[in-house]
Order: sequence, then C-alpha cells, then structure tokens
Amino acid sequence: MAAGDADGSAGYYFRHLPQKPFQSLGSPETASRLRQWSMLGRIQAQAFGFDQNFQAHRKDDFLMAFFKDPNVIANLKLLSESSGQWITLGTEVKKIEAINVPCTQISMSFFNRLYSEDIVRDSGHIVKCLDSFCDPFPISDELRKVLLVEDSEKYAIFSQADREEFLFCLFKHLCLGGALCQYEDVLNPYLETTKLLYKDLVSVRKIPQTKKIQITSSVFKVTAYGSVGMCYPSTKSHEQTFSYFIVDPIRRHVHVLYHCYGVGEMS
Repeated sequence: MAAGDADGSAGYYFRHLPQKPFQSLGSPETASRLRQWSMLGRIQAQAFGFDQNFQAHRKDDFLMAFFKDPNVIANLKLLSESSGQWITLGTEVKKIEAINVPCTQISMSFFNRLYSEDIVRDSGHIVKCLDSFCDPFPISDELRKVLLVEDSEKYAIFSQADREEFLFCLFKHLCLGGALCQYEDVLNPYLETTKLLYKDLVSVRKIPQTKKIQITSSVFKVTAYGSVGMCYPSTKSHEQTFSYFIVDPIRRHVHVLYHCYGVGEMS
C-alpha cells in the first residue's frame, strides 16, 4: 500500500470520456443479474483520458492529480450516503491510498478448480451447505464458503496470490452482491458477468514474436481522504464498497469501476 499527499500532483491533466461504452454493464441481461444481486443502480464504470505517459512508480502522483483535476471533480460519480443519489465528489482530497491489484489472468479456466474441487457440480449447480454466517454475509453454499471462510476445508484451493488477482476480486464482488442479494443456484451467471466486465475494463495486446496475449493495464484499488476522513469511494468502509482504477498506459485511458454497498434498484 502506498499513500500520496497533495504535494506531488502536478503534471497530469485529465478529460472525461462519457462516450466510452461499457457494454458489460449496459446490456439488459447484465442489468437483470445486477438487479437480482442488489447491485443495480449502485455500480458504475467511467472513463477518463490523460495527457502524459503513465509511470507505475509515480502512481500516487498520478492519482492525486486525478482527484484534483477540475474535469474529474465535475464528473467523477459516487453515491451519496444520505440521499442514495449519484453525486460528484465535492470534497477536497488531501490523501490517497492505492493498493496494487495484480492483473495477469487471461483465461476463465482460472475458475475450473471450482468444478474439480466439488464446489460446483458438473451440471453447473453450486453445491449447498448448512446455513451459517460470515458477517455480514449469509452462507448457504460451498461457493460462498470458499470465498469467505478461511478455516473451511476448500479455502486453500485459491492461494493468497490467486485471491489478490483482479479477476478473482471481480468474481467475488459479483458473488457477494449488495444488501438484498439473491444468490444464484448455478455458477454461469457469475462467470459470464465477470468475463464481460473484465474484458471491458482491462486492455491487452498480442506480442508479435510469440503471438501470446499480454495484459497492458495496471490496476489499483483506491481510497481517498478529505480533511475529516475517508471521502471516496464512501465515508463508510465495507468489503463490497470499492473503486478500482484500471490504467491503460498505451491509450492513456483510466477506467474507474465503482460500487457502493447497499440496497440496489428492484424494478
């Protein structure tokens, strides 16, 4: 984890890219799933462009410049704790924290172990278990146990390094959902939505010599603080409240994936 302060923000300028489509969040099928998972109306992706080469070792300067840029201040969306409406930041950011999120996976075969370890049946149905609780999440199947319960029998099928991968983080966030999440009985909706979102957010290129696919994006989980404490992605901390910044250094774009835990739209 690294923290940046207000001293190093010079140099980068940003522009909002409202025309950038995030089809993974815009499709009727995804909207239906997000409604079931109590995330609809509380999750959003935005795109911004920037004007200089991105250097990963200067990420704190980059992010502080982002939060201080007038085009960001006027357009970066978050949910109001009081009204539940989308608002802009409206707070001067004094400090940021950016956690590097590894982003190396290029195949959904990463999740095949859920089948081989009997978390999911060959039919795609998620294996049920006795009801328990891992605050604040109810657990009624083996998938949520492997995601949340560290002392469960199958927790180790994903290593700590696996769990830090951006692909895993997206999958877990979708599986856990919002405050009134109705869990799926089958795995495929989680996998499909994770794949669509990942492809929308992450940039890749083919290496000419080897023909292999390489991810070019850098991913950071970002928290910002004002004079009275945390102000972004929310004033309250929750495992399901997050903002990921996915930086494409070649196109000079940054994608912001935001979600605030709560009760999603129901209709």
